[in-house]
Amino acid sequence: MDLDGLLDAFAAGSVSREEVKRRLLGQSVVDIGSARLDCQRTVRTGAAEVVFCQGKTPAQVADIFKHLGDRNGTVLGTRSNQEQYESVAEKMLVRRDPVSRLLVYGEPPADLLGKIVVVSAGTADLPVAEEAAQTAEFYGSRVVRHFDCGVAGIHRLYSIAEELQDASAVVAVAGMDGALAAVVGGLCAPPVIGVPTSVGYGASFQGIGPLITMLNACAPGVSVVNIDNGFGAGYLAHMINARLTRASGEVAE
Repeated sequence: MDLDGLLDAFAAGSVSREEVKRRLLGQSVVDIGSARLDCQRTVRTGAAEVVFCQGKTPAQVADIFKHLGDRNGTVLGTRSNQEQYESVAEKMLVRRDPVSRLLVYGEPPADLLGKIVVVSAGTADLPVAEEAAQTAEFYGSRVVRHFDCGVAGIHRLYSIAEELQDASAVVAVAGMDGALAAVVGGLCAPPVIGVPTSVGYGASFQGIGPLITMLNACAPGVSVVNIDNGFGAGYLAHMINARLTRASGEVAE
């Protein structure tokens, strides 16, 4: 019995309060040995638990995917490798993008919402930018990509400035000096989510340099996620976009 059915049964008097409490507690966490799955996350937050694949064995990833897929119908995994993909593929139909390293079971919503722009500074930032873009698409947001628009050739960014204005949110992905987020924030009205990346020479300190630059951005409306955290940026951008577009009743083609 799903949650709605359980609540209907309680309202009808066919299930006791004690039984409702027992079932809710039993359904909230499922212990599969290698993980304790949060099965009520969709009810609490609107999105199911995501699998961070890095550091897990292929067998563990496959087991987690199977259990979450059976319950939720879709599963998103981040930072996956080829061996993990092959292990999951033995149990269920999944696809893996080698650039973003996202592992996906199920299909995104048919109608994509609103508009998110993902802009990146250089080609080396592409994996993180795609992680952000594909995460937002997985949850149902329409994403427009503009890559290789770094400030070293700032005219490239100016050429897409108008495209930024009607977005619900802009994700700015940059390593090296990390200035892109502040420049984008000074060009457009939507909130900007800065993603520092770990590309760059020694003084970038694996992304700490651009992280500090973005945290010190003088343009208002810029927030920053962790180094290389494309997933976090894409998820947050989708949350902003979904609330705005659903409130206005807009659905993108």
